[in-house]
Amino acid sequence: MKFKFKLLYQQMLTFFVMILCFLSIVGVSLFHLTKENVYQDTWSRMEGYAQSIRKNALRLTTNENGQTQIVLDAQELRDSEMVLENNDVHFTIYTSPDQVLYPQYGFKAKISKSDWKKLQQGQILKRRDDLGGVGRVGKKAPHPDPDHLLVKHRMTDIFMPCFDVNGQLVAVISVASAVSNIRNDFEKMQQNLLIALLICAIVGIIISYLIAHYITKRIKKMQAATRQVAEGNFNVQIQHSDHDELDELAKDFNQMATSLKLSNEEIKRQEERRKEFLANAAHEMRTPLTTINGLLEGLKYDAIPENKKGESIDLMRNETKRLIRLVNENLDYERIRSGQLKMNRSNFNAIEALHKIIKQLSPKAEDAKDVFEMNTPDKVMVYADYDRFVQIFYNIIQNAIQFTEKGKISISAMHDDDQHGTEITVSDTGIGMSQDQLDNIWERYYKADQSRAQTKGESGLGLAIVHQLIQQHHGKINVTSEIGKGTTFKLFFPDQGNQEKKTKSDKK
Repeated sequence: MKFKFKLLYQQMLTFFVMILCFLSIVGVSLFHLTKENVYQDTWSRMEGYAQSIRKNALRLTTNENGQTQIVLDAQELRDSEMVLENNDVHFTIYTSPDQVLYPQYGFKAKISKSDWKKLQQGQILKRRDDLGGVGRVGKKAPHPDPDHLLVKHRMTDIFMPCFDVNGQLVAVISVASAVSNIRNDFEKMQQNLLIALLICAIVGIIISYLIAHYITKRIKKMQAATRQVAEGNFNVQIQHSDHDELDELAKDFNQMATSLKLSNEEIKRQEERRKEFLANAAHEMRTPLTTINGLLEGLKYDAIPENKKGESIDLMRNETKRLIRLVNENLDYERIRSGQLKMNRSNFNAIEALHKIIKQLSPKAEDAKDVFEMNTPDKVMVYADYDRFVQIFYNIIQNAIQFTEKGKISISAMHDDDQHGTEITVSDTGIGMSQDQLDNIWERYYKADQSRAQTKGESGLGLAIVHQLIQQHHGKINVTSEIGKGTTFKLFFPDQGNQEKKTKSDKK
């Protein structure tokens, strides 16, 4: 069984580690900065003590030979050390790296030759940690090495050079303070810092929990919404603002849920139309097949009079053509929709093609007592696939005849130089369509008038094919209609250059 580390704890751990790292960096930096400041303050005080000694307790004179002599006020030095006894401050005066002028016994740090050269150059030396003796231990007899009678202490000290009038180094004043005093301050500071870090860590845990809980709560809302969508509820929406990425994710989720809802509704609608189409197709196929089968049986058993056989054969041919048309329309739609249809575009006179379509559909128009009206010049060039152009307007004009009785079907055409294309309009004075019908006429299997569709044998694929073919030509189609007053189809075919440019763009 795998251990699951909950997101809440992951977030808490992440935030806490970040806060702890930040506090550690700040704490260490603050400690070192404070430590440095303590040393600098200590050195600054000791430098002040050294300057005071140079001014009050140490005087330089010149003898008869012109040599500089040091006159030292030892009492002044001892008084100063007594005043600073609680701070464990000690003074030492050197005349050379190995010779100490004051005190006879006391703190004595080693001065290297390189350090002495720096002092000769006027530098003030500062040391953090020196080992030297402070005070005598008991009253023992003199010893060749007096330093063995001193207690060794760790001290921090400075060395300030003193020069004569000739600029020669004659003495070095050393002021030392016990390192333990500074370390005590450091220990107190470390304790305070650890307490502060502990308090900040506790506050950090609380803040981490609150932030992690807030984020996890929002994620759980999305999780719950996702489950509802998975169960088929596409109406779920997540409340959000525009503060952060989770809000953007919630916004995208809402858009996804809306898209899924629309897709689901579309699937249901298409399924209903598919069922409707299958029922219509079955009905359309059953009628001619029944007719053909009956006529064939009549011919086989000589049940049809001799003078009626030719008429029966013509009827069978018509019913067969009707079946072929139904199958071809479905095949055409699938080929167009899947992009398998090859377009052979060329420039031709659209008016000649329209006249041929009108001539072909004139018998149907006469049966419906409709008249055609052509409002076109003799020649309007269009760039399109000729066969598909004929198929488009055959379907549109046939549709106009189907829904118009004793009316007029008007056709106009023109080349629009501003839009760089050809515009063709087909209007009728038929029964018209409602807005709901207009919104659905491009859908496959849809029939605007069920009663007429059933009687006239239409499959509901004609306008769906028209819409697909116009898209293949990168054109536009617009339909306006009013119930009882008729319908107008306005189609636009771009010129050759525009179509080729869009075709290349689609391939990319």
